[in-house]
Amino acid sequence: MAKLNIVKIGDDTLRKVCRPVEIITPRILQLLDDMVDTMRAADGVGLAAPQVGVLRRIVVIEVEEGSVLELINPEIIEVKGKNEGLEGCLSLPGQWGIVTRPMYVKVRALNRYGKVVEYEGEDLLARCFCHELDHLDGKLYCDVADRMLTKDEIEELRG
Repeated sequence: MAKLNIVKIGDDTLRKVCRPVEIITPRILQLLDDMVDTMRAADGVGLAAPQVGVLRRIVVIEVEEGSVLELINPEIIEVKGKNEGLEGCLSLPGQWGIVTRPMYVKVRALNRYGKVVEYEGEDLLARCFCHELDHLDGKLYCDVADRMLTKDEIEELRG
């Protein structure tokens, strides 16, 4: 398993709409594995394929250690409520913003075996679903942030 390079803001790849996965090939399975390794090595809780330079509709999320969600061609099928919270992104290192997202999100996707799966999440998991799926459409959290934090506010958070 390989650690992939994470694309940073300014790279055009992050602004492109990703193509659906037509067939789950060994290459797609390897990408899923490599994305999980990359996400963990970067201390992230989610990673979308365009963040590693691959324009495919693939996301991995791990908000609970050891419980990885692999989502191929994911779509949000239900949202409820509102939740304002702090967000950062592996592709925007050192930056943080306040973003309003749904409190509850339900997604439908394919798993690595091609089976349709549905996941429900609240709070951080709901936020991750929205954040990572936005990447698949060329959107970054800074595009929808209520406001970005200043350097002083970030330093204060780090304590």
